Amino acid sequence: MARSEHRRAAVLGSPIEHSLSPVLHGAAYAALGLHGWSYERVEADADRLVEFVAGLGPEWAGLSVTMPGKRAALSVASEVTERAAAVGAANTLVHRADGSWAADCTDVDGVVGALRSAGGFTTGHSGLILGAGGTAAATLAAFAELGLSEATLAVREPARAREAAETAERVGLRVRVERLSRLVLADVAAAADVVVSTLPAGVLDAQVTQLAKAECVLDVVYHPWPTPLATVVTATGGRIATGLDMLLHQAFGQVEQFTGRPAPRAAMRDALAAATGNELPLPL
Repeated sequence: MARSEHRRAAVLGSPIEHSLSPVLHGAAYAALGLHGWSYERVEADADRLVEFVAGLGPEWAGLSVTMPGKRAALSVASEVTERAAAVGAANTLVHRADGSWAADCTDVDGVVGALRSAGGFTTGHSGLILGAGGTAAATLAAFAELGLSEATLAVREPARAREAAETAERVGLRVRVERLSRLVLADVAAAADVVVSTLPAGVLDAQVTQLAKAECVLDVVYHPWPTPLATVVTATGGRIATGLDMLLHQAFGQVEQFTGRPAPRAAMRDALAAATGNELPLPL
């Protein structure tokens, strides 16, 4: 493929105007010399995603998918990776030469990369996840990839954890679901090798000191920075990874699948850091 050949890619979601994916992909394509490539934001809910994908031509290389279309992305793909099937969602659609689409979930890479690079995770057997939504499901698959064997899902309503628990079963993790209000978080966090909070900003601010008992913590919130959890973890000598680290590391696999070339990681990291005021180190 000539470097100057026009190829298109985009991120689909709703709302989408604040997505940082164009920063990452734009920096990657420039560093790779792919001057004919473009990457845009497309406002699309799940129904709109299906319609949009059906109308795309051969100039499209791939799509990044954010909420609320990650489950719908599976339905448009004729090929689905094992991890996307396990998570039950896809954040990556790759256009094949025959016109079909392949689905993957590089969100798993995002969690793995964030925990290893920013969180300093090396080895362990148990993890604690706060929340049970889509990010929690990807985190469970990441735990399995990291070699963990068991996880606790701490949730406000256990009945809503069914899909996440099914992901754990598919990836071979033993999982227990606990009501958040009944847990002694300090004890559970201290016993875990890694803690991941997928909850929105402010939900657990009063309990961050308990969560900081863990040596490796991932807080998916990164704005405004620093979060209360990050402040306490850092003050007590722990390592903190964030959703911004996740965003960076999940993008590497997308770029590689779209372009067929190694991701220019440093260039992508530097662009993301600049776009977010250099607030986080974003280690590779």
